[in-house]
This record gives sequence, C-alpha cells and structure tokens, in this order.
Amino acid sequence: MTGDAGADPERMLALSYARPEGRHALQALLALDDALALLLRTTREPALGQMRLAWWREALARLDQSPAPAEPVLTALEREVMPKGVSGASLVPIVHGWEVLIEEEVLDPDALRRFAEGRGHLFVAAGAAMGAGPGDPLAEAGQGWALADLSRNLRGSGEADIARAIAIPLLDTAAARRWSRNGRALGALAHLARLDLRVPEGTPSRTGAPHRVGRLLWHRLTGR
Repeated sequence: MTGDAGADPERMLALSYARPEGRHALQALLALDDALALLLRTTREPALGQMRLAWWREALARLDQSPAPAEPVLTALEREVMPKGVSGASLVPIVHGWEVLIEEEVLDPDALRRFAEGRGHLFVAAGAAMGAGPGDPLAEAGQGWALADLSRNLRGSGEADIARAIAIPLLDTAAARRWSRNGRALGALAHLARLDLRVPEGTPSRTGAPHRVGRLLWHRLTGR
C-alpha cells in the first residue's frame, strides 16, 4: 500500500501541481494515510491493530480541543490542515476506513465500499484544505484511488478483482471531469490510480514511464 512520498517520483510530481499552502496540507494528510498503512502492515494481531487504530481515532478527535502531542503526523495536521477549517474529528472516517481491513475476514463488495468511503475521505478533507472547486469529484476520486491502491496489495485475486471493479467507474468519473486549479493535484493522483488499474495483475507499474508522465502533464495544463 501507499508508502513514503519521497520514494515515489510520480506522487511528488502530482504534489507539485498544488499551490504551496495546499501542497503542505495534502502532504500532511498523505502522511496520515502512510502512517495508517504502515500500522496495518506491521500488525499481525487484529486486537492489537484495533487498539492502535483506536489511539489514532482518539488522537485526531482531540486535536479539536487540545494541542497535538509530540507525534510528527499529528503536529503536521495541526499546523497545515486545521488552520484551513478542517477539524480533527472530520479526519476520523479515514481511520474507520482502514479499520475495515482488520474487522472483516472477507472483503466482500460491502466491506470494500466501506473501506473506500472511509479512506477516500482523505480527498474530501484535502479538497477542503486546498480550496478545491465545487465541481471537483473528490469523493469519487478518493474512493477509486483508495481501492486501486488496495487492489495491488490484496493476496486474494477474487478480492482484488472486486476492488478493481468498484474502482474503475469511480476513477472514470473522476477522469471525465475538468478539475479546478486548486484541486488538480488530487486529480493527478486519481489519474495515476487509473493508470495503475490498466497494468496487468502481478506486473509492477512502470513508474515514471513517458506515457504516465505525459498524462500528468496534460492534466496539469488542462485539468482533464
């Protein structure tokens, strides 16, 4: 699942499409997503995973009442995201989305949609912090992005197929719209996810391939 942005040149290119103040907010939110992904990758006991996710839920909600503790992800959210009108409580659904992967033994369509709605809320929060336009398809893009990433990390081919099947129409919707200038970085991430879905299962995506970079540059110029 999604990892360190510094190791992903395409993600860095997408981030460069945001205005500086919006870029910092998006980086902080993606760092939250990375931290939650790492938590799941490094937790083998479901009960322990639920306890650790509960800590994140409570810590995010507490940002609305008290200063962030000395934890880099939380301090970045407090500094870069909350001053733009995004509450800590509004970020809790992102944790709920990741929690589905621990709670459910089988990821059926309902579970995958709940995962996508929760994790994909990151795009909604980022859009609010970045001043994205009212016509930007934030929910569809976020949910499709979340599922496309998950599908490449699921062991069961059946679950991966379902995740891709749900993600494709969501990302097609996101790609069909013209994104606002302030939302364009999120649109670029959605385009990358859509390109990833076209890569055959089991084949690494060709990060930085000319056609991928060209697609991002066209999006930067036109919003499409």
